[in-house]
Amino acid sequence: MKDAKFIKKLYSRKELSEIEYKLKCLGNDTKYTATTFALTRIIITALVFVLTIVISDMGYIYAPFIGIGCYYLFYYLNITKKLEARNRKLEHQALYFFEILTLTLESGRNLENALIVTCDNVDSEISKEFKKALDEMKFGKSLIEALSDLKSRISSDIIGNIILNIIQTNRFGNSILDTLYNEVDFLRQKELLTVKEQINKIPNKVSIISVLFIVPLILVLILGPYLIEFIS
Repeated sequence: MKDAKFIKKLYSRKELSEIEYKLKCLGNDTKYTATTFALTRIIITALVFVLTIVISDMGYIYAPFIGIGCYYLFYYLNITKKLEARNRKLEHQALYFFEILTLTLESGRNLENALIVTCDNVDSEISKEFKKALDEMKFGKSLIEALSDLKSRISSDIIGNIILNIIQTNRFGNSILDTLYNEVDFLRQKELLTVKEQINKIPNKVSIISVLFIVPLILVLILGPYLIEFIS
C-alpha cells in the first residue's frame, strides 16, 4: 500500500493507466503490474545512478545521462520491444486462424460455434485470446462484449480492425463470411509484402557482411606478402 501511494505521487493517473493497458496487451508475457513496474523502474534507475557515481571518477557528470538512459531503456525492453514482438506474432498467426474460422463458418455454423471449433483446433497465441473471450461468455458476457474486451487486450491495429469489423457485422446482421473473405485476403497480401520486404533486405545484409568480413580478408591476402616482406 505504501509503495502504491509512493508511485501515485511520482506518476500521474494517465501514465499509470497507459502502463497498465500496455502490460495487459502483453498477455501472459509480463510479471509486472503497473505499480510494480513503475517501482522497479525507479529502483533500477536509482541503483544505476548511484553505481555510476561510485565507480567512475567523472560519475557525477555521467550519472544523470546514464540514469535517464536506463529509465527509458527499461521501458523499451520490458514493454515496447515485447509489445512489438507480440503484435508481429499475433499478426503472423492471424492468417491461419481466420482462414480456419472462415472455413468453419462456411459449414453453416454461427459465429460463436465457429469460434469454439476454431479455438479447439488451432493452438496459437491468438487462439488462446479468443478462447479467453469465449470463457468470459460463460460468466454472462454477450459475444459482442467479449469481443470488445478482446480488442482492448490486443494493441495490434490490424487485428483490432478485424475484430471491430466482426463486431459491427455481427451487430448489424451483415454477412460475416464476406467480411472474413476480405480480411483473410488482406492478411495474405500483408504476409506477402512482409516476405518481399525481408527478401529486399537480404542484399543490404550481404553487403554489410561483405564489408565487415570478406573485404578485410581479401585485403589481408593481397597485402599480406608485402607486409611480411616489409617487416622482415
